[in-house]
Amino acid sequence: MIATRAKMDEATYLEQERRSDTKHEFINGEILAMSGASARHNVIAANILSSLSVLLRSRPCIVYGPDQRIHIPSTGAYCYPDVSVACGRQQMHTRDADSLTNPVLLVEVLSDSTEAYDRGAKFADYRNIPSLEEYLLVSQLEERIEHFHRLPTGQWILTVAQGKEAVLELPALSAALALHEVYAKLDLLPDPAQ
Repeated sequence: MIATRAKMDEATYLEQERRSDTKHEFINGEILAMSGASARHNVIAANILSSLSVLLRSRPCIVYGPDQRIHIPSTGAYCYPDVSVACGRQQMHTRDADSLTNPVLLVEVLSDSTEAYDRGAKFADYRNIPSLEEYLLVSQLEERIEHFHRLPTGQWILTVAQGKEAVLELPALSAALALHEVYAKLDLLPDPAQ
């Protein structure tokens, strides 16, 4: 991501985003251009989206891909997670019918350029979403998912699922995500070390 330092108001951001060919996040009045993702990143995100879609097909939940914008009303931020899930009635921003405000689960596939942001400022913003119960940080380098789950007290607990045989429980969705599905078909890609 590349931050532009020009300040912008929310209405201008939304108008420009509707006309833009590229995605931009909006944090504290600044625009963050979203850079392209690696093939590994895209395969992992697609695998998660596909697995969650199958797991939730008979439930009143919608699984969204990386083009779904999330709005965080309390901070004014707009973000594009790699995968998001909302259950029940979908709530959109009152001024922007394309920005979801009630996700239950958000997923970020980590990359060198975004890892610090995904772990830090972005997660801090995400924690302000009242409906959010689970946040996943997914490694591209190893079969490892960090799972943050919000307790009824508001505290967040961390569980790490590691290895292809691991299964990650998602209590908010009453589902489990198998890591061998998350990391499927990566062997068809060139070795990232080359």
